[in-house]
Amino acid sequence: LMKRFYSSSVSEDLGCRRGEFSRKHYGSVELLISSDADGAIQRAGRFRVENGSSGENTDYTPGTWHRTDVHLENPEYHTRWYFKYFLGKVHQNYIGTDAEKNPFFLSVVLSDENNQRVPQYHSILWRKTGTQKISLPYSPTKTLSVKSILSAMSLDKFEKSPREIFHPEIQKDLLVLEEQEGSVNFKFGVLYAKDGQLTDDEMFSNETGSESFQRFLHLLGDTITLKGWTGYRGGLDTKNDTTGTCSIYTVFQGHEIMFHVSTMLPYSRENKQQVERKRHIGNDIVTIVFQEGEESSPAFKPSMIRSHFTHIFALVRYNKQNDSYRLKIFSEESVPLFGPPLPSPPVFTNHQEFRDFVLVKLINGEKATLETPTFSQKRQRTLDMLIRSLYQDLMPDLHKVNNMLNRRSFSDVLPESPKSTRKKEEARQAEFVRLGQALKLKTTVKGDATANLATTSFCKKEPWESQSFCSNFPHEVVCADSWGQSLLVSTDAGILLIDDGQPSVQVFDKTLQIKQMHVLEALDLLIARTDKGKDSRLLVFRLSAVQKDIETKQIIRSKYDCRENKLERTKGCHLYAINTHLGSELRIVVAIRNKLLLVTKKYNPCNSLTSSSLLSSSESPVEEFQYIREICLSDPPVVMTLVDGPTGDSDNMICVAYRHQFDLVNESTGESYRLHHVETNKVNFVAAIDVYEDGEAGLLLCYNYVCQYRKVYPFNGGSPLIQPSAYDFHFSWNQVPYAVVCAFPYILAFTTDSIEIRLVVNGNLVHTAVVPDLQLVASRSDIYFKATAAVSGSSDSSSKEMSSRSSPQTPTTYEMPGCPLSSVEGEVPCKNLYKIPLSNLVGRSIERPLKSPLTPKAITTTTSSGIASLPVTHSLSLSRMEIKEIASRTRKELLGLLDEPIPKTESAQKQKKVPRRQSDPKQGAVRSTSSDRIISSSFESYSEGCHLSTSSDPNTLANREESSPSSCPFQLISLYDEDIIDLK
Repeated sequence: LMKRFYSSSVSEDLGCRRGEFSRKHYGSVELLISSDADGAIQRAGRFRVENGSSGENTDYTPGTWHRTDVHLENPEYHTRWYFKYFLGKVHQNYIGTDAEKNPFFLSVVLSDENNQRVPQYHSILWRKTGTQKISLPYSPTKTLSVKSILSAMSLDKFEKSPREIFHPEIQKDLLVLEEQEGSVNFKFGVLYAKDGQLTDDEMFSNETGSESFQRFLHLLGDTITLKGWTGYRGGLDTKNDTTGTCSIYTVFQGHEIMFHVSTMLPYSRENKQQVERKRHIGNDIVTIVFQEGEESSPAFKPSMIRSHFTHIFALVRYNKQNDSYRLKIFSEESVPLFGPPLPSPPVFTNHQEFRDFVLVKLINGEKATLETPTFSQKRQRTLDMLIRSLYQDLMPDLHKVNNMLNRRSFSDVLPESPKSTRKKEEARQAEFVRLGQALKLKTTVKGDATANLATTSFCKKEPWESQSFCSNFPHEVVCADSWGQSLLVSTDAGILLIDDGQPSVQVFDKTLQIKQMHVLEALDLLIARTDKGKDSRLLVFRLSAVQKDIETKQIIRSKYDCRENKLERTKGCHLYAINTHLGSELRIVVAIRNKLLLVTKKYNPCNSLTSSSLLSSSESPVEEFQYIREICLSDPPVVMTLVDGPTGDSDNMICVAYRHQFDLVNESTGESYRLHHVETNKVNFVAAIDVYEDGEAGLLLCYNYVCQYRKVYPFNGGSPLIQPSAYDFHFSWNQVPYAVVCAFPYILAFTTDSIEIRLVVNGNLVHTAVVPDLQLVASRSDIYFKATAAVSGSSDSSSKEMSSRSSPQTPTTYEMPGCPLSSVEGEVPCKNLYKIPLSNLVGRSIERPLKSPLTPKAITTTTSSGIASLPVTHSLSLSRMEIKEIASRTRKELLGLLDEPIPKTESAQKQKKVPRRQSDPKQGAVRSTSSDRIISSSFESYSEGCHLSTSSDPNTLANREESSPSSCPFQLISLYDEDIIDLK
């Protein structure tokens, strides 16, 4: 029981920890001052310095992020919508002016996103403040209107109603508008600095670089001859060699990158300032500084470089002793946070990983810099000028055109045309598509468009990749929560307990309808809200009692067997919430119409364990809960979240959402304070997620397409300090989610057919996975969702084929094998349950519970030497931690017995002449001799049916593959170095 309690506590800690994050992973702002050789101050500037985590703090707090995932933020193949979804396809474009007489353009297309058989409306609104993109679901029975699309984008009032533009040439103008978001190709400066150089004049005057600098350039890209170069040139001369004869160039994830290398640019002995070199590198937003010398030598500072344009410096040092690179990032204070954060320590021994990390960091840094006031204001002025100029050119032509097509300007999108004009419309559409396809081809050939998919993503496993948990799940899911490694699910057939690879177990029958539940393993509690309307109640059960019923296979409980489990005064409740960080007590707030009922349970781990083991006289824990107070609100809450105060003494809060606002309610006094008001006609509240930045409470307020972060400061004299903060930010989803899950560093939005993944610290898009018929099932610990396994292949089949050939990996959500699409119209495709391990997302390997309620008992066999062999389960679904524990224990037993004489068993005599670790293809199992005989019987039972074996001894390496009808997955354990290899 103690072991089970400890494992459960780790699981609870993992669930809590995903709501903790810190901006400290992205560096801290410092005032950097540079001086000359005489000590005189030259320049000073405030920069955010990223140097990995501080070496002083070796004891990582639970919220500390250990792993760094390298992702391009806001990747063009997810953000350049007009090029990807509109260009070369039939779509509609509208023009209009808002209430303030500012012109705008609207583009709408009905597309089958990524050929996943999920039709959606993609919409882009072009305004002087920037572009807004949303996806809207397609319904064959309900036609979408332009008015409803603009209303979803918070544009309800117009000075002039939108009118459709029929000219095919509008595609060229809208593509120019999209290109204002930033270039898809990049130019980075590379500056070579010798040891002891402290001024930019000295650094720019280096004629040649060292051998280590040349190796670094070779790592970055290829050396190309500029004369006659036809690719992206990054401002260099490709005709007359006025900017040098050669340069460094590469293509990374569809982006062309040209490096302005200081030692390759023209050098002038007469010009000490090397103006020609500074003209290029000084006008680069991002510059790499390669500095020679030891760590103890004077370090580079950004203030050494005289440039008003360069915002980011990447300092690279090479260590010859261990053949490693060390990285340090300086970002001008106004640059928003961007990833990936540096690992701790920021030392890279794998050169290819270092290259990928540097390029992703620099690309993300340049994109982030474009959001600073210096660049965003210029971009906004350019966009405003282009939109107004285009509006003035188009409006006279629109007034001249007066036909039947213009009558649909403010009505339906993609309607049926009148018969009299259908032929003209078809001819217009054909010309429209032809021009769009030609424009798309021209843009691609010029190199102004990225590849459809990131090329490097094929050979690495992404943290959000899902695992198949339960195939062909036939029931409708109402709600669920994880219990150990199992899943407790409320369905239309009752309450089921599901474990990976095992048949489901009925816990309650279908008379008990659970609408909301929490499994609290550390407290040995199951909390559930049942029924609906006036009959709804809050029930509490002991998990140990439920597990006892499962193990003894007693009669399945029904609704009528749960009378003793009802919490008093909760009749008619429609919502409840608990505190996520279980401290000294469990707090439950129950919403009954516009009343909030605060209930607590004192939390004592020792008493909890004792009561769990003894099960006391009553199996119902109702008496352990106590009613505290009742709080009245003006309206029934739609969303409710508990926020822990810094002291927990009269400063805990409740965030509630109703009408058009989010309010904070003091649990002790019942006073409410306005947190955020929503300025839209229709509000769809999604969630209020409590997150804790360095221990201070904050809230992610999610509604409609918006996600807004608000910092909540401690109470001051009985009221919370709610005021605008520099830490507050907001971003927009591309589609309205029905659920949002936070798992630092990611925040995931679930829609009916996609998972949109962004970063918590800046809201930047990382990935969008199309998942048809998606339903989020549970997310308090690991993330479980239900989706159709019948997913058609992507249009990028060649890319997938390349992926399948490169390296075996877990299929992504939309590549999961499953039942094929039914050829019979109307037949419902099968649905599977999938799991995204939370430990993969939060970036730290955490021990998962070693046992779950459905784990079968291990079968242990004893060898002739008297040592218990490896336990064998029927499902072979052991976790990595379990296998590692078994391997470690067996290794210790082996080391203690290696000096003892090993009695020759019958099996050992048969293996006497067999070489060490030889594969026996006839038996389909891996056999061992010498000291490995001790575990041979159990090892054979593990590897029975295998078709491939390998050895760590290079002299006797035996890789042999045989076709076996009974080939099954197994796990190979090396008992000498504790390495674990999963073979399929």
